[in-house]
This record gives sequence, C-alpha cells and structure tokens, in this order.
Amino acid sequence: MTDPTPMQTLVQLAEQEAEKQARRMGAARLAHQENTQKLEQLLLYRQDYENRYQQGMQSGIGMSYHLNYREFMLRLDEAIIGQQGLVSQTESRLQAEHQAWQEAERKRLSFRTLVEREQAAQMQQEQRREQKASDEHATRMVGRQMHLNQEN
Repeated sequence: MTDPTPMQTLVQLAEQEAEKQARRMGAARLAHQENTQKLEQLLLYRQDYENRYQQGMQSGIGMSYHLNYREFMLRLDEAIIGQQGLVSQTESRLQAEHQAWQEAERKRLSFRTLVEREQAAQMQQEQRREQKASDEHATRMVGRQMHLNQEN
C-alpha cells in the first residue's frame, strides 16, 4: 500500500476535525435542548402553582399560606432566571460550535476539491501520455508500411 500524499493527509485531518466539530455541535445542541426543556418545565410549574394559588384565594386562604406562597414564588422566579441564563449560555455555545463546524466543513470540502482537481489533472496527463504513445505507435506503423511499400 502506498503512503498517502500530503494532500490526502490534509483531507483526512480535515475530515477528522469536521467529525469532531459535528460531535461537539451535537453535544451543545443536546445541552441547549435539555436546558430549554427545564426552563419550560419551571415556567409550567410556576403557572400551575399560580393557578392553584388563585383558586385558593377564591376559597379563602390563611396568612401563612399567602406568606409561604410569596416566598416560594420568589425562589421559583430565581430558579427561572437562573435557568434562563443557562439557556442563553447554551444557545451561545451552540452558535459557536455551529460556526466552528461550518468552518471545519468548509476546509474539508476545500481540501477534497483540491484533491479531486489534482486527480483530474493527473488523469488528463495520463490520457495525453497514452494518446502520444498511441500516435507515435501509429506513426511508426505508417512509416514501416511506407518503407515496405517502397521496397516492393
């Protein structure tokens, strides 16, 4: 087996980098989805708790329940704000990883295109060599034929 050319080595390295960046982007996408789902769950839980509180207000609640509700809602709002921060961070990371993947993919495709051009040029040179050899052979054959015809 022949050693890979420097260009083939670059293509392999670029493919490995693109695959690595794709995995990183996938992990970032998963983290963003998970954090977004947690935020949605917190918001739904807050809405549900708010609805139950409103129902309790209609049927009459005590002062301690009201104070507990307010304290819990403050904590829940803090958790929501924290989760919104995580969603924002993971979204930024996802965008950065997506850009890194796009750049790695662009390099991979560029190197691949260069290899394809190199192969096409080599193929064209080989075809020219074959055509030249064929033309030279045909010229020799015609020359021999003419030489034989002159002797006769």
